[in-house]
Amino acid sequence: MKFVDEVPIRVVAGKGGDGCLSFRREKYIPKGGPDGGDGGDGGSVYLEADPAVNTLVDYRYQRLFRAPDGEPGRGANCRGRSGEDLVLRVPVGTTVLDEDSGEVLGDLTEPGQRLLVARGGFHGLGNARFKSSTNRAPRQTTKGKPGEARSLRLELRLLADVGLLGLPNAGKSTLIRAVSAARPKVADYPFTTLVPQLGVVAVEPHRSFVMADVPGLVEGAARGVGLGIRFLRHLTRTRLLFHLVDVAPPDGGDPVAAVRAVEREVRAFSPALADRERWLVLNKIDLLPPEARAEHCARIREALAWKGPVFAVSAATGEGARELVAAAMERLEEAREREAHDPEAAAAERARRAAVAEEARRALAAARGADGDGGEDEDVEVVWRP
Repeated sequence: MKFVDEVPIRVVAGKGGDGCLSFRREKYIPKGGPDGGDGGDGGSVYLEADPAVNTLVDYRYQRLFRAPDGEPGRGANCRGRSGEDLVLRVPVGTTVLDEDSGEVLGDLTEPGQRLLVARGGFHGLGNARFKSSTNRAPRQTTKGKPGEARSLRLELRLLADVGLLGLPNAGKSTLIRAVSAARPKVADYPFTTLVPQLGVVAVEPHRSFVMADVPGLVEGAARGVGLGIRFLRHLTRTRLLFHLVDVAPPDGGDPVAAVRAVEREVRAFSPALADRERWLVLNKIDLLPPEARAEHCARIREALAWKGPVFAVSAATGEGARELVAAAMERLEEAREREAHDPEAAAAERARRAAVAEEARRALAAARGADGDGGEDEDVEVVWRP
């Protein structure tokens, strides 16, 4: 099926049922009095995070969702049936925004988490509600209130701890295959990865993290070259980025220039994402003579003036991969431990994620405006391969 990570929809909650105007009419009971019942409440609209759903494709073709109305009240003090709530199932990691105001209504990050997006209308009152000692035969009723209606934009951002960055053919898919059970397509031509891929990296029993691979970036991606920057949104929740670079490009390219090119595109997309902790992963060292590897990697690090961690690996043979993921696991556990015991650190992490999400939203809105396609990808057939 298609992998869709952003859709606009409209939700309309049900109208409340009207109150009933009725009087009790029964043999031998004169002046039976009012017995008009209340109407039923209108159904509300909820979004629920479902781990069995991977994409928003179900909402691409059906855009309008209405909850049932409440039924009107009846005589004999019978209340109308309330409309059933409408529950729309979305992938875990879906952010919900109000299309008109741009307000973020909620972030569904836990399986089973629910978000009320349109409240059903309140029921109308029957005339039995208005009887009193001075008003024995009321003819007043009230109409049911209309339900809320909203235009929403659903954005899917996959939940991952570590994200992979790099040019096409840098070996990102090969690395995620080497360290997890994920099996993305691998080939000797660019753009074999067309949609984000997730893999669970089990370092040892009960110690694991989730890694995300997104399609490779090329020079000019922020302007729509290649697959553009639309899939970078799936790295906005990550705590750590692996920047993969081919140390021996088949075209004789410069690894330093490759790193700089990706850095420019990421910063154009989101400066906050570019400032995320990033490790340099020098891949395909198996293509270098063993005696020249250390010197070659040191030369690249020196040319980049890289201050962070650097790992030399071969995703194809697995050399250095286990050391890389073990170090990442330790770093993630340290971050989680710090945030669990330090409220300020946890608040700072939430603020960073919110800043990245907002910058990503603006960048993608600008890209949609430049393309003039209103955010649709009708000419792109992207296949989801779980």
